[in-house]
Formats: sequence, C-alpha cells, structure tokens
Amino acid sequence: MADIAVASSTTPFIQAYPWTTAVGFGTKYAAPATILGSNGLFVSYSPSGNDLAFAFLGSPFMAVYAWSPGVGFGTKYADPATLLPNFSEGVAWSPSGNDIAAVHQNSPFVTAYPWSSGFGTKYTAPGTVPAGYSVGLSFSKSGADIAVAHVNSPFVTVYPWSSGFGTKYTNPASLPPGVGYSVEFSRDNNMIAISSDVTPRVVAYPWTAGTGFGTKYTNPATLPPSFGYSLFFSPTTDDLAVGHAGSPFVSVYPMTVGGGFGTKYSNPGTLPPANSTRVAFSKNGGDLAQTSGTTPFVVAYPWSAGFGTKYTDPASVPSGYSSGVSFSLEPASGFNPAFGHRRLMI
Repeated sequence: MADIAVASSTTPFIQAYPWTTAVGFGTKYAAPATILGSNGLFVSYSPSGNDLAFAFLGSPFMAVYAWSPGVGFGTKYADPATLLPNFSEGVAWSPSGNDIAAVHQNSPFVTAYPWSSGFGTKYTAPGTVPAGYSVGLSFSKSGADIAVAHVNSPFVTVYPWSSGFGTKYTNPASLPPGVGYSVEFSRDNNMIAISSDVTPRVVAYPWTAGTGFGTKYTNPATLPPSFGYSLFFSPTTDDLAVGHAGSPFVSVYPMTVGGGFGTKYSNPGTLPPANSTRVAFSKNGGDLAQTSGTTPFVVAYPWSAGFGTKYTDPASVPSGYSSGVSFSLEPASGFNPAFGHRRLMI
C-alpha cells in the first residue's frame, strides 16, 4: 500500500489517503496536529516516503512533516534557519533524499537546503539566478541536474547539481514559447519537457548531463487546447502527461528519444471535472492522478499505455481547490514520490 497527498485551498490545506493500485483511495488520514498557512500550493513525499513536504501561501511558506505509512502525519520538523523569501509552488527532493529545493516568487527564485531529518544550512544561491518568479522545479532522476521553470525569458534554467548549484547550462537554441509553468526530466534523463501558457503549451528537448539541451523536438500533432499548467513523465515508460486548461484537461503522449512526441493517447472515458492544475504518475507507472478546482478536486485513473476506468472518488474529498498531488513510496513495490507544481493564479 502507498499513500497519496493533496494540497488544497481551505483548512486543513493538506490531506492524505492510503492508496492501493486497483482499489484507489482509502479512508482519509487525520489532519496534521500542526496546521499551517493558507492556500496549500504543493506537496511532495521524500524518496524514502518517511517525510512529506508542504508549500503554502503564508509564512514560513514551506514545512516538512514526518510521515508513517498506515499512520499518517507525524510531528512537523523545525523550520529552516533561513526561510524562503516568499511562497513556493514547487518543491523537489533530490533522488538521494539528501537535499530539498523550492522555487518561489522573490529573488533568488530558487532555494535549496541539505536534508537529514531536518533542514541544514541553506546552500549558496546559484551564480546566475533564474530570470524571475519561478514556478516549476525538478531534479533529474540521476540527481546530476536541477531545472527551474519561470515566468520570464528564457523560461527555463538548468544547473548541474552536486551538493549545490553549478554553473548554469546554456539556454536552449529554441526557447519555450512563454511562461514556464512546469519542468520535468524523463526517467533515463535523456529528455526534458516544459509546459507553458501559450501555443504549443508543451515543448521537449533531448537532454545530456554535462552538455545540456539538444535541438527542440517537433511539437505534438495534437496540442493541449489551453494553458499547460503541469506535466509529468512516467517513471517506467517515456509517456508524458500534461495537465492543462480546456477539455479534456489532461493529455498524454508517448515520447521517444530522438523522435519526440508520438500520437496522443485517447482521452479518458470519464474526463476530469475541470482544469488540471497538477498531474502525477505513481512510481510503478500504473496510476495517474490529477487535481483541479472543482469537486471532487482530485481524480485518478489506472494507466497502461492508456487510461483505464476512473477510480471511485475519495469518500471524503479534499477541502477545496487543489493544486498539488504526490504519491508516496510503496514498500512492497518500490514506490517513489511524484512531484510537480502549477502556477498560482491570483
């Protein structure tokens, strides 16, 4: 059994459920003893599944709770000595779990800390900071690189990572078309994708650690119909899910190294209820979850080279507009977290 957590707009702002593939949502866990902030923006389980990061609108803007599978929320860890300068819509754990990073609205736009049962001393900011308000964040699956999506050109910035930020990679020759909302690396670290607010709303490039961006892939034949809020690569295939505004609200494409976007998979039989603020695959690639601003606020589907029949909605739905979802590690089958982000629309 794994767990699934959701960030929402009304108290308690974060909620979580047991999760079982083929069954779906279990009975909601009790809320954490320490309820923080207003307007939950993002959640992410650590690689071990023993900690759960939560980003929200008010100071201190980010918190981490101890997590016990089958039990739920534990005690909140002490806040970092140096807080984020403003709210965060993306938090990422390094694959080792030894680092945690967050993007935010104010300079330096990305902040990272060592992690070992608590926050260490903040890493030095990158020498070249992202070009403005940053929304999306992702470590490569090898942990060798860290990517940031942001609102100003060049819309995506990538750094080597080795217990701190290295020198920024050269920008791609063909930039994303507009505001970078989300950025993710593929399972083998050989592709990188960015979602955006303008056509084609999702772009992808070959990626080589130490070298950087290759030539942009041709745009998908069937584009997302509107704002690309979020995206997520399957951890077991090269399928790429894009959460977007406009029906069908979620689009999934097979991807190939050297080829790029394949033909979009058929839409789910039961569409999500509204704009897809966040999408996430489970670690075994067998499930795909989506959050939105309309009840039931989170929906999920089995996934196997296409959508299965939508899982039954949780008996106790999240507390409001939901903008983050994360699957935890499942001890029996090696689950790992799914993380991502969307741009806050205020």
